[in-house]
Amino acid sequence: MLKRIGIDTSDQSSLLFGILGLTIVGSFFTAAATELYVLAGIPILLIGAYISIVDFRKIFYLLLMTIPVSMETALPGGFATDLPSEPLMIILMGIYLLYVLRNGKNLSSDFLKHPISLFLILHVLWIIATTVTSQIFFVSFKFSLAKLWYVTVFFYMSGSLLKTDKSLKIFFWCVNIPLVITIISILVRHAAIGFSYDGVNGVMEPFYRNHVTYACILALFFPFVWFARDWYRTFSFTWWVLVALIPFYLMAIHYSYSRTALVALAVAFGAWLVIHLKLTKLAIALSVAGAVAVVGYLANDNTYMQYAPNYEKTTIHDSYENLVEATFELKDISTMERVYRWIAGAYMFTERPVFGFGPGNFYNYYKSYTVTAFQTYVSDNPEKSGIHSYYLMTLAEQGFLGLLFFI
Repeated sequence: MLKRIGIDTSDQSSLLFGILGLTIVGSFFTAAATELYVLAGIPILLIGAYISIVDFRKIFYLLLMTIPVSMETALPGGFATDLPSEPLMIILMGIYLLYVLRNGKNLSSDFLKHPISLFLILHVLWIIATTVTSQIFFVSFKFSLAKLWYVTVFFYMSGSLLKTDKSLKIFFWCVNIPLVITIISILVRHAAIGFSYDGVNGVMEPFYRNHVTYACILALFFPFVWFARDWYRTFSFTWWVLVALIPFYLMAIHYSYSRTALVALAVAFGAWLVIHLKLTKLAIALSVAGAVAVVGYLANDNTYMQYAPNYEKTTIHDSYENLVEATFELKDISTMERVYRWIAGAYMFTERPVFGFGPGNFYNYYKSYTVTAFQTYVSDNPEKSGIHSYYLMTLAEQGFLGLLFFI
């Protein structure tokens, strides 16, 4: 199977990597099935031995395999982590930093000097700066630590390792295979309850917090599935597998009942056209101009107040079709709750426009900046969820420069 999809298994380290990967996936599914979550820790015990046998490239691929099957776990002291993916990230960050210290002179500087890389460094440095000025330092400190190992592993290490067609194929299948397994598991459980809209979050456990997280990874990975076909000969076995996966992913995205995921796929196709037609600069200029115009219109004379929802008519819907219809009518409770928080984020920015409230601090302060006219009957927010807009979150938590560096 691995040879058919383009992965060389001739050497012992690759075989060991495959065995360890299957052990991790098997352990997590066994833990989920038996609810003995301690079994999920078995692969962690093998990591030390694994590192001593093979190079960190294999650990990186191992991390990719764990992403779709990792489970969010609460820890003492207000911490939370994803097991086993986040401990692997921390290990890889340490290994990669040691590798750079030892082999820095031999590394290509072109990647580090790229404008995206330089602005990402500025982005991270500004996060650290706004952590120092944060209203709640401990919360921002945790945010900054997580940002460091995510950026180190998924940008800089990835930039060092994913350079060849072979490495991209390994990346693709390391994520795709366990992701497909989780999709099958969720679809089977969802089908057992008639693909109920009300029950969609329940079938996501234990791998995903909710249907939004699930839909997000599906929508993000779908373009890889689409373009991976070009790696293989037309009508070959692997080509047919990938062709079959396209409607499979689309079906999974549909039954995730996430409007944003569907919109994201449409926008992704539009973005591909823009890049293909070399209209990127024009598209960015029009987008910025459009955003400024909309914000200016809504802010002028408090025009946004005209769109305040009717408290009695914004409701939770029991079917996806009703949800979509209510969204266009501005009667959907989740949509209007987002607007409620977006307005709070805008007011938070006006209060602290330079440094913001500190990374990760939106939830801790937003309620005193809300406008009651946009309040819904789920505004107590027991889940402690965020603003649902990374741009506004960055603006409120890191100020104008934070948003500028991120964009």
